Amino acid sequence: MNPEYLKMLQGLPLFAEFTDSELEGAIDLIDQVQFAPGECIVKQDESGDCMYVLVEGSARVVHRRNGKEFELAVLKVGDFFGELALVDSGPRSADVETLTTCTLLRVEHGALRAIAGVYPNAAFKLLLAVGRAMVQRMRKGNQKYIDSLMAGSEKE
Repeated sequence: MNPEYLKMLQGLPLFAEFTDSELEGAIDLIDQVQFAPGECIVKQDESGDCMYVLVEGSARVVHRRNGKEFELAVLKVGDFFGELALVDSGPRSADVETLTTCTLLRVEHGALRAIAGVYPNAAFKLLLAVGRAMVQRMRKGNQKYIDSLMAGSEKE
């Protein structure tokens, strides 16, 4: 593996605690995919079986309901999405569309199981990093919800 690519991946929060050998082994089990600008990576309401890590480019997360479009986030290098699909294969909660040419790592159920079998510490580190990020997202969402409740109570 290209040492510069390895160093770049270790700079991403999901892989920051991996050793060189863990990262090299894990990356061998993960697919790298590319999308052109304007492509849909995941589609709202479709079932999922993998998560994605953005390693190059930018994308946006969009939820659509009743003919309206709500941009939830703009993703940059190091961000990931679709992690809930590793827990269950329920429907995707939003579309993720590329803004630029994007390179992503696609982590499927099978790849995660293979990593856990061969590099159990790496799988643990990956899941722990995903968990930390999810907790941060929940805290941020909770704060937005509380702020909206407080703003509503000030109007009364």
